[in-house]
Amino acid sequence: MSRHLERLLQLDELLRSQQRHTADSLAAALEVSERTIRSDVAFLRDRYHAPIEFTKAQGFYYSDPAWRLPTISLTQGELFALTVGARMLEAYAGSAYAVDLRSAIARLAERLPEQSWVDLQQLADERILFRSGATIDLDPEVWHGLETACRHQKTVQMTYYTASRDSVSERKFDPYILHIYRGTNPYTIGFCHRRQEIRWFRVDRIKALAVLTESFVPDPTFDAKDHLEMIFQHEAGGVPQPVAIWFDAKTAPYVRERRWHPSQEIQEHGDGSMTLHMVVRGLNDLKRWVLGYGKGAIVQAPLELVELVREEVREMGVQYKSNDVKGEVK
Repeated sequence: MSRHLERLLQLDELLRSQQRHTADSLAAALEVSERTIRSDVAFLRDRYHAPIEFTKAQGFYYSDPAWRLPTISLTQGELFALTVGARMLEAYAGSAYAVDLRSAIARLAERLPEQSWVDLQQLADERILFRSGATIDLDPEVWHGLETACRHQKTVQMTYYTASRDSVSERKFDPYILHIYRGTNPYTIGFCHRRQEIRWFRVDRIKALAVLTESFVPDPTFDAKDHLEMIFQHEAGGVPQPVAIWFDAKTAPYVRERRWHPSQEIQEHGDGSMTLHMVVRGLNDLKRWVLGYGKGAIVQAPLELVELVREEVREMGVQYKSNDVKGEVK
């Protein structure tokens, strides 16, 4: 946005306020000269036929409050789409952009008649609802700090909580990209100085973050598109390996209706069952995904994944056979 356009928007906002404004007060508010204010007022009158009047009692004001500055041409449908999109992003990506989104849309809404905007808000609030299931506690300062570091290629120092080990560690990290997986899981992907490799970190598990003055040069061999396509879920470790998973006839329709991986191929069987073939990195997330389908899914390859699932099922069986199951009704 040009500085002139930004100043006109600010001037428009001040003229709509209930305060009395003179050329001096407007100049002070916008940090420009009185001459610039008078030039902007004349520009609005001549170019956009703005009904700006001045009296000693009221100062500068709009004689027709319904007049709108046509600098941003949006239909009601376009503004409604933005409003719904903001609701969706807020629901699925956490609160990092909530304040900025609402402020931006409110400023755009000023170009519409008040009642039209009220109707759009009410429709969005009452008729279109978004639920993301389990929510996360995303610190906006951490998220925006990572945005800055990614944009300017600055190394960060972070305090990170590792859920699998229930431990906290200090890390130096070069953030290459930010990635919101499935709309609710925010990750930063880049080079971990401690592990000396590309790693993923859940942004909501970063307890503290400082953007350092130290700059980094991204690994020229890192290709974000190729990297994201090869993984299953969000596990990036390991070498690519072929996977085959059989799904029974009752479960197969739920697997067919989505594309789980760019490399996937489906082998159909006469009884309605199917086998899903993929080439992926990492097996732990794949193990958890398969287990979610219960007896409706059987891993056929690789043997390592078969053993991971088998061991998990074995341990689950032991726990449920035990007389010491917590919460057991006796």
